[in-house]
Amino acid sequence: MHYGVAFAGKLREACGVCGGFADDQPMAFLTCFALYALQHRGQESAGITAGPGEGRKLWIKRGLGLVSDVFPDSADLKGIVCKLAVGHVRYPYGLEGRDPENTQPLKLRYRHGELAVAHNGKLLNALELREELECQGAIFQTDTDSELLAHMVARQGSESLEEALVEVMPRLKGAFAFVVTDGRKVIGLRDGFGFRPLSLAALEGGGYFLASETCAFDTIGATFIRDLEPGEMVVLDEEGLHSRQIIDNPSTNLCVFEYIYFARPDSNLQGRNVHLVRRELGRRLAREHPVEADIVSGVPDSSIAAASGFAEEAELPYEMALVKNRYIGRTFIKPTQKMREEGVDIKLNAVRKIVEGKRVVLVDDSIVRGTTSLKLIRIMKRAGATKVHLRISSPPVIGSCYYGIDTPDKHDLIAYKRNAEEIAAMTGADSIGFLSMAEVVASLELPKDVFCDACFSCNYPVEP
Repeated sequence: MHYGVAFAGKLREACGVCGGFADDQPMAFLTCFALYALQHRGQESAGITAGPGEGRKLWIKRGLGLVSDVFPDSADLKGIVCKLAVGHVRYPYGLEGRDPENTQPLKLRYRHGELAVAHNGKLLNALELREELECQGAIFQTDTDSELLAHMVARQGSESLEEALVEVMPRLKGAFAFVVTDGRKVIGLRDGFGFRPLSLAALEGGGYFLASETCAFDTIGATFIRDLEPGEMVVLDEEGLHSRQIIDNPSTNLCVFEYIYFARPDSNLQGRNVHLVRRELGRRLAREHPVEADIVSGVPDSSIAAASGFAEEAELPYEMALVKNRYIGRTFIKPTQKMREEGVDIKLNAVRKIVEGKRVVLVDDSIVRGTTSLKLIRIMKRAGATKVHLRISSPPVIGSCYYGIDTPDKHDLIAYKRNAEEIAAMTGADSIGFLSMAEVVASLELPKDVFCDACFSCNYPVEP
């Protein structure tokens, strides 16, 4: 992940990672299809590293763009003879993050062979570690904190990648899910707080696979086994599967926004289906912030489930009041705030025949700067809506994330030191209602201490 920070119109996850090992499987081909399933986690670049095993060089292909851009004919990957593969899709921070050398997996050579690294997350002590390594003579090829892992492994005395990682991993502070390979085995690592998700599955016909989300397993016909534990290292090799707990006193602090926005609706996290959680968030939102209205609509695409739950609970018709143009570039990569604002008009449009003369409840999953909400409400009223009541299926975002999620400085957050009435006035909404943290917890049916809610509470599990 890149050091630079440039705010997105929506909160953005950093990356998606995957990889596996099997004797008789087209691993590069399967990894490509897993990346298609993880595409929502990063659309800036994609890459795959594959290897046949002992004593052979790793094959790599990566580039800027979507998975389909980098691998236009995925069938060609069937011809790559390999036992293992590692894949990555990436969302960068800032325009400088689009440099080709920062695409992953990173592939580096060191005294014990080759090493490929795919990373999701952010290391809080990256600058400190980088300075230390540079003083020891390290020459960095990228701007990513992901490269730090490779340099630290290379400085360990053991020829065993597994043993080197046991020494290195406790020195990494922050959020990470790594999938790495040396051409002989694939290893998955999860930080001691479990900020970023990583799950394990069994491949049909033998072998194992790791991925950021379970939807990738469905795509390749793999069977989910379990989520990796915080601080756990899972090794996939010729002997099968083995695991080691290598961080003492771990705790679970999965990012709560995985449920609210980041993860695909067909994924499961900590045993909970994302779509069902979002629908329950909507139901509870309707009970907590009822309003007299004619129709309910959601902001495509992540808010559809919450909006349908709101409509069911409120006994109001759900309508597709907003239509998304899926062939327009993402608004958040536009370089100026004015261009980002104008981009919303191009990307989303109201259906006049549905909203004209109606009191509309518009459900969204979150509100960050408020720019998008302001434009959406203007679009709805321009199309003839008499009232637009904004309902948010999460609490107000009042703090920046330091664990791999792209957020602005807290002073640029619309909810920072503002109440609901002030936010409604700034966005043009006739009213606004945020789901309380207590209702989010109730929707998840999980203890409050098993996920990170620092963006809502400013209570950070690890000091930034």
